[in-house]
Amino acid sequence: MNISHFIDYSIVAPSTTEHEIIDHCYNAKKNGNYAVTLNSCYVPLAKQLLAGSEIKICATVGFPFGFADTKTKIFEAKTAINDGANEIDMAINLGYLKSRNYVSVLKDIFEVKRAIGDVPLKATIEISELTKNEIIKVCEICMDAQVDFIKTSSGFAKGGATLTAVKIIKKTVKNRIKIIASDGIDDYETILKYIEMGADLVGTNANVMQVNKTQQARNSKIFKQYIENLEKKDNPNSNTDIITSKTTELNN
Repeated sequence: MNISHFIDYSIVAPSTTEHEIIDHCYNAKKNGNYAVTLNSCYVPLAKQLLAGSEIKICATVGFPFGFADTKTKIFEAKTAINDGANEIDMAINLGYLKSRNYVSVLKDIFEVKRAIGDVPLKATIEISELTKNEIIKVCEICMDAQVDFIKTSSGFAKGGATLTAVKIIKKTVKNRIKIIASDGIDDYETILKYIEMGADLVGTNANVMQVNKTQQARNSKIFKQYIENLEKKDNPNSNTDIITSKTTELNN
């Protein structure tokens, strides 16, 4: 399975340099990732670097803690779009959610979505800070606010995505909102697990390369032949020769 198009390739560390953005966009183009997610100040640079590609540019808004007021988030989002962003990744206001001020949570998200129109909005909900019931509640709010994606984590909290959280989100939103499992996912096998669980995209800052399926198939074929030859041989000395021969093949 080609996982490249499922990867939202993120680089949002506070110390991110221009040189790192250049390398990041180069890797995204080389791997054919779905999008690059970065802080809004680097949107113009990313637009230049990714010109001619289908890779989306996603700008962060209210990151990482979501405490900026709604007007500030709207201004930041609109500026990023004018600079070339194709998507907006907005951190929700966890303080409002924890206060059970659900009206303010909804208003904050909905006003940003309304301001950016058809531009996809990703709502980062920070699952490591939430109980199961809070995850369900914020998912319901996101559906009412008409967001396009729910993202599990910003990368700045105490924990990242979990399979359990993705399962809860998927059960709640079904197919109404897409899911981004983000943070703490940095290898091919783990990405596959999240996709199989229901994630539509996986957010990672790791340069995950596609697994070489041709080499895997070759090694499997060699091992199968090795087993078949062992079964045909009754002479232990012959078995030793086969083991030595096949081990040499696998190592080449």
